[in-house]
Amino acid sequence: MDWGTELWDQFEVLERHTQWGLDLLDRYVKFVKERAEVEQAYAKQLRSLVKKYLPKRSTKDDPEFKFSQQQSFVQLLLEVNDFAGQRELVAENLSVRVCLELAKYSQEMKQERKMHFQEGRRAQQQLETGFKQLENSKRKFERDCREAEKAAQTAERLDHDINATKADVEKAKQQAHLRSHMAEESKNEYAAQLQRFNRDQAHFYFSQMPQIFDKLQDMDERRATRLGAGYGHLSEAELQVVPIIGKCLEGMKAAADSVDVKNDSLVLIELHKSGFARPGDLEFEDFSQPMNRVPSDSSLGTPDGRSELRGPGRSRAKRWPFGKKNKPRPPPLSPLGGPQLSVLFNGPPSPRLGRDPLAILSEISKSVKPRLASFRSFRGSRGAVVSEDFSHLPPEQQRKRLQQQIEERNRELQKEVDQREALKKMKDVYEKTPQMGDPTSLEPRITETLNNIERLKLEVQKYEAWLAEAESRVLSNRGDSLSRHVRPPDPPTTAPPDSSSSSNNSGSQDNKESSSEEPPSEEGQDTPIYTEFDEDFEEPASPIGHCVAIYHFEGSSEGTISMSEGEDLSLMEEDKGDGWTRVRRKQGGEGYVPTSYLRVTLN
Repeated sequence: MDWGTELWDQFEVLERHTQWGLDLLDRYVKFVKERAEVEQAYAKQLRSLVKKYLPKRSTKDDPEFKFSQQQSFVQLLLEVNDFAGQRELVAENLSVRVCLELAKYSQEMKQERKMHFQEGRRAQQQLETGFKQLENSKRKFERDCREAEKAAQTAERLDHDINATKADVEKAKQQAHLRSHMAEESKNEYAAQLQRFNRDQAHFYFSQMPQIFDKLQDMDERRATRLGAGYGHLSEAELQVVPIIGKCLEGMKAAADSVDVKNDSLVLIELHKSGFARPGDLEFEDFSQPMNRVPSDSSLGTPDGRSELRGPGRSRAKRWPFGKKNKPRPPPLSPLGGPQLSVLFNGPPSPRLGRDPLAILSEISKSVKPRLASFRSFRGSRGAVVSEDFSHLPPEQQRKRLQQQIEERNRELQKEVDQREALKKMKDVYEKTPQMGDPTSLEPRITETLNNIERLKLEVQKYEAWLAEAESRVLSNRGDSLSRHVRPPDPPTTAPPDSSSSSNNSGSQDNKESSSEEPPSEEGQDTPIYTEFDEDFEEPASPIGHCVAIYHFEGSSEGTISMSEGEDLSLMEEDKGDGWTRVRRKQGGEGYVPTSYLRVTLN
């Protein structure tokens, strides 16, 4: 079934239908165009969003990029950026394959439709013109027939009229004959015109217009097919990017699964671990002890500020009861950012008479105020001077920075070595084939390379020395938690020294040192001026440091003392080379423990 046969009389219907089809094609092109604009705007907004949240610094310089959370977030943003690229590809395909092609095809269809309908209207106009000619010949034939009949009746009436002359009768007969002849000619013309119109009308309805309608039908069907293909391009543009979008989504899922909370915790430790030991306990400062003695010349210490023993049998030297060892000494400047006080009290020497020890004590306590190590001190000072050995950093961070410097210097050194080898080979080539170049022209570059190699080697040695020192600091400050899983070393095979004899020896040694005539050093300036009072003010010797028990030890032999793992102890006497160290427990009691079982920190 075709339009030319079934719709031969629906010219206006076909005109409206073909126009509706082209309008639908134009509407779809406009829809796809706006859809492409939406996709383009969506992709642009996604890219702007990704650019907004991507880190501004490079991943190499950003310490946050070491965390898996940050890496996953950056990977997620990159996948979203790739997803935006696929949306741009969809918009491009829709613009090219649908909008441009269908818009061009729509213009072609409009021109073809216009041509077909112009041809149909010409045929219809020709048929209408033939019909008008037929009507004119028909009216003429009808008029001529009436006039011929009227002329015949007039001639017949005059022929029977006795009063009419012969001339009048002849004239009427000639007129009737003329009219009859004209009517015959009009009849022949009308018959010919009718025959011609019927032929034209049959050609119009059975041949010419069906062909035009069939062409319109073919055009409309081709338009509908192309429109359906355009519908398919819309889905094909989406299906084309589905695999890549699927990979983007899989990448997002992989980024989400790659978050490693344990590793992030380790990364945070590695980035910010200072390597410092935890501050020890502060000692109790007893200010409630009454001061009832009257100052006198006999109660003052020796002029040089050194302590003296009361007798050879004393185990400890008597000291000023409120001296520096009863008060916590402020720590020196350390990478923690704490204060540095090289001398606690550097005032002028006090006179031997005229001042009460309580006044001196008040001045000392006002001038020296111990500071507690706080978390604020671990941050360091913003205005700290950056040193070449990174000593302004905590030990662990210093060690890492030094390792980075060594690695960078080694890479530069390897480059210089490779360049030196290349220059040597080039020099050999120039020596063998002088036409290629002058070997002496390479000497400055070789000399410069050798100087760079020597310089880099010295820098590597310098940084390695600093690294060794930093690692020793890290090892000395390492927490006891790192050593709990290590098997404790065997205690010394030698027996610990006797406590009383050690005390006597220590006291004698202190006595000898105090009586030696050496010029006062900076350390001697820290010693209080009044170092001795009566026996009522004698107190036990102050610790020379503190230590932490790394392992548990059972003090079963004579002179030893038990300690538990992690216990804080006061260091009373250093190891003399026999492997034993004398300590004091906070609960009371002194004794010897193996030196290898301790982590020692001297004052």
